[in-house]
Amino acid sequence: MKTIQKHKITFLPANRVVEVEAGSSLIQAARWAGIHINASCGGAGVCGKCRVLLEEGSVEGGSSEKLSDEDYKSGYRQACITEISSDVSIRVPESSGTKGGVLETDVPQRHRARMHEFDIASLKKEGIFSPPVEKVSIELTPPGAHDNRADIGRLIQGLSDQYGMHRMVTGLSVLRKIRRALREKDFLVTVTVGRPVNEKLKSHMLNIQSGKWTNRNFGLAFDIGTTTVYGQLINLNTGEVVAGTGDYNAQISYGEDVISRIIYAEKPKGLEMMHNLVVGVINTLIKKLLKSSRPPISESDLSNKGYCEIPITWDEINSITIAANTTMTHLFLELEPDNIRRAPYVPVSTFFPPFRASDLGLELPSHAVALMYPAISSYVGGDIVAGVMGSGMYRTELVTLYIDVGTNAEIVIGNKDWLVCAACSAGPAFEGGGITHGMRAALGAIEDFSMEPGTLEPMNLTVGNKPPMGICGSGLLIIIATLFERGLINQDGKFNQVDNPRVRHGKSGFEYVLAWEEDAGVDHDIIINEVDIDNFIRAKAAIFAGIKTLVEEVGLQITDLEQIIMAGAFGSYIDLDCAMTVGLLPEVDPEKVLYVGNGSLLGARMSELSNHIRKDVVNVVRKMTSFELSEVSSFKDQYVASMFLPHTDMSIFPGVGERLARASLQEEAYNE
Repeated sequence: MKTIQKHKITFLPANRVVEVEAGSSLIQAARWAGIHINASCGGAGVCGKCRVLLEEGSVEGGSSEKLSDEDYKSGYRQACITEISSDVSIRVPESSGTKGGVLETDVPQRHRARMHEFDIASLKKEGIFSPPVEKVSIELTPPGAHDNRADIGRLIQGLSDQYGMHRMVTGLSVLRKIRRALREKDFLVTVTVGRPVNEKLKSHMLNIQSGKWTNRNFGLAFDIGTTTVYGQLINLNTGEVVAGTGDYNAQISYGEDVISRIIYAEKPKGLEMMHNLVVGVINTLIKKLLKSSRPPISESDLSNKGYCEIPITWDEINSITIAANTTMTHLFLELEPDNIRRAPYVPVSTFFPPFRASDLGLELPSHAVALMYPAISSYVGGDIVAGVMGSGMYRTELVTLYIDVGTNAEIVIGNKDWLVCAACSAGPAFEGGGITHGMRAALGAIEDFSMEPGTLEPMNLTVGNKPPMGICGSGLLIIIATLFERGLINQDGKFNQVDNPRVRHGKSGFEYVLAWEEDAGVDHDIIINEVDIDNFIRAKAAIFAGIKTLVEEVGLQITDLEQIIMAGAFGSYIDLDCAMTVGLLPEVDPEKVLYVGNGSLLGARMSELSNHIRKDVVNVVRKMTSFELSEVSSFKDQYVASMFLPHTDMSIFPGVGERLARASLQEEAYNE
């Protein structure tokens, strides 16, 4: 495993120390250390406001046309374009953001969710590493005058004698191959076997190859999202991911949300079109995965000369597991989704049998099996079930909140004994939608932010350190939390009037200027206004109201939550302190928050590697109680109560109250 080199950065005069990876920028280190440095250009090096003084150690870069040669020789650097290459001491001059050392506590220490590690070793230790498709080699005694059994009978008896596979069935494709396969390598063959979830059922002989090919067993895991499709190629013998890739869901051309696509699918040939589009994306991704892959080397491979030079081919894929929300599952399987959007919201099915992958239009061999994750309801689909399975939530004793934040936020609460779930419409704010200068997390999107008290000067950090072009979801959260903590906006999300050029009256009420046009990557100032803040508050209120409603419907309180698991792209960047400050997440110890990444893809991968997981998922789905929030009378009241920062009931956010009080004292100290 490659060792990640880290260096210690000491910021003066605050004497704040932080350890960061080599190659990080000084301004990123400052943000993590809780040090504010004025910088409005997003880290592009064009505004020249982030000058710092290098007192000890060495760094890379840091020079631009905004910095004179004399200043550079004196040790000055631009923090946004300076890369860390050793332990260093950095002094932040007053002009770059400090004032008498007060700023050392202005920006709180950062808390991000701990990454949930996918541990193959633990699966093996628990005895649940058992891929649903396996390959076994067998050497049979050739027929003779006293043993002229049929080829298939000889093979089935051999599998029973040598592997204890007593209940075996086969199909026409194997029967057509068996005569030649047995005789090409003197009755040494490899058989691909599909294992049923229920051990009492028969195993299926999926394929037969001459010779020994047990070291070539591969599968696919796919997540079909409304916006994107991700896939992984997996070595089913080791559990390792050989390759991964993703692309936009081509259905997006016919609507960005599931309702638009259901409406289109109701048109003549519309369902066929939706099916063909997503299948086309998956087939393209499969080709990319195969093209970029090489089997990993293991000790057993070393004796097999040339093994690692052989690329994986399409006919070596033996299974594919797919997780998706209920609508995406229906469109992929070409099931009519009409009633998903109409009360009482009835899907065609929530459970799905194994399919032959080629029957679904996938460019995979005829023996490859396609497994679909079951759903709970029309709006809590297989992607959330996959996340619950992959995260291990269903096996823990801790009372856990699982949440996947997106346009629709799916919420699950429970543990190994009980599970309840619901979906709520959060709207597109967390993906940049409905925000004046909102955008996806692309180059130039403001993803991190802090603000100096008194002067209200910003420190904008953008994706790719490009001039600011807009605000992505994670940046929006941090900006609003910071404006609230600094007292610039009140609990209603309205600006408190201050005498500062960065706070002005615009087309949609008062607004704060994040970047002036000359510092931005677009031909206008980048702002956040009261309408943007209101849209954000509505989105976060829907999510928190859903959480609180579910908690109370099962007779618990927010304080009873022992663990939070975040999933989805937004969860990977979310600042936990800010999420609690605005009332998006319940207030818990940040150490109790885990991040699982793409929970849907994780669950699909787990099912590719464990029949035990596949068996468990049936029981999990059956015991998971789904709530339709619109029909729960208390949800509306919870929503109204959550339409404030962070909430009307501050007793459930005691830490936020303390932070607001500290910020107020710091503001007073700064202005003295």
